[in-house]
Amino acid sequence: MEPVYRTIIGLARTVFFLEGLKFTVKGAQHIPARGGAVIAVNHTGYMDFTYAGLPARTPKRYIRFMAKKEVFDNKISGPIMRALKHIPVDRGAGADSYQAAVDYLRKGELVGVYPEATISRSFEIKDFKSGAARMAIESGVPIIPIVIWGAQRVWTKGFPKRLGRTNTPIYIAVGEPIAPYEPAADLTAQLRSTMRELLADLQRDYPHEPGAYWVPARLGGGAPTLEQADAMDAAEAEEKAARRASKDSR
Repeated sequence: MEPVYRTIIGLARTVFFLEGLKFTVKGAQHIPARGGAVIAVNHTGYMDFTYAGLPARTPKRYIRFMAKKEVFDNKISGPIMRALKHIPVDRGAGADSYQAAVDYLRKGELVGVYPEATISRSFEIKDFKSGAARMAIESGVPIIPIVIWGAQRVWTKGFPKRLGRTNTPIYIAVGEPIAPYEPAADLTAQLRSTMRELLADLQRDYPHEPGAYWVPARLGGGAPTLEQADAMDAAEAEEKAARRASKDSR
């Protein structure tokens, strides 16, 4: 029993109800009832992790998400994240968070990761980091792909929050478990291909608004292409690095 996690889930569901969010979940039966698994989630918005936990409630399980250390340092979110046993990721000490995730998996926990590492501005599936695959291989657990569509309409990078009553449809698909195998590069490629297929399947039935910022360019929307988005991310990273260098030199 995890009273804190259960309470947070109850509060989240109340918020979802007040927002009028309309969830459609497919494949929840693929979440294992017991044992460890890497839960790989696509990343289009800041609220992804709250929606990704919904399928895990079918077998009454909880996901321990890997999240950047800054969230844990916050006076409000930090105590909550620690109480829920999520895993802080320190970009300067990545080995520690990786090992913590592997330890959780070996203990039979579900560990949530974003293989894309950052929010996809194009809302397409970005290139993947290999961490999810390496964790699965080292701990001997499967990877469960989860794809969410519609979360970017609630709150995403570069656009205002829409946390009021929007009645936004949120589609979630859980794929079949992918058994771990080496090399990690091949497993990563299979995971990305699977998640792209799951996303395309969700998008076929989703009501898209032509020209809207949250609709991919491929579907007639106003979002940048994957290539354009990658260029924007690279420019932003360079700008941040320059600011850090300037601050360090003072």
